[in-house]
Amino acid sequence: MSALPTSTSVTSPRPVISHPRWLRLTHWLNALAVLVMVTSGWRIYNASPLYGFSFPTSITLGGWLGGALQWHFAAMWLLVFNGLVYLIINVASGRLSRRFFPVSPKGVMRDLWAALRGRLGHADLNHYNQVQRVAYLLVMVDIAMMVVSGLVLWKSVQFATLRELMGGYEGARHVHFIAMALLMGFVAVHLVMVALVPKTLWAMIVGRKERV
Repeated sequence: MSALPTSTSVTSPRPVISHPRWLRLTHWLNALAVLVMVTSGWRIYNASPLYGFSFPTSITLGGWLGGALQWHFAAMWLLVFNGLVYLIINVASGRLSRRFFPVSPKGVMRDLWAALRGRLGHADLNHYNQVQRVAYLLVMVDIAMMVVSGLVLWKSVQFATLRELMGGYEGARHVHFIAMALLMGFVAVHLVMVALVPKTLWAMIVGRKERV
């Protein structure tokens, strides 16, 4: 009696969730808010330059000071509320501790050295190396400083304590500008990394990759 043929099943690649929907939504809303805030902020800066230069009008938003202020405040509220949603979900779900910790000077230097030599792996998009962890944590703090200093510039009398902690109104202007510059530095590096590892952009758009 011949043995029954055994069936072989072909396992097709299964999609793996790399970024949940809420993360992708808050990421792109944050990107939009930052773009509007920075370009309108440059127009506001041009109305009273803090340093010895101005930004080209072609890359600013608002057309005039009043219009730039309206765009700036609208984007500010989007950034604040969207940022709070992002932070609350990260903390409540435990994602903050899983993705961004632990961090150590030794680990950061190890991963930085590996990155400089082109030996830092990107196979698992769910894993952040320690350089990424520090960068994301610092940008969270930077955005918070940008918002706090912006509140001082917006309502200087109402936030008098914060104003004094920042060295007065002009001090708050310096803090706000430096925080913006650091954020733009982060964005520039972020875009370079996306260009080097394009699948990270696709994962942030569709939220999944194929498991081979």
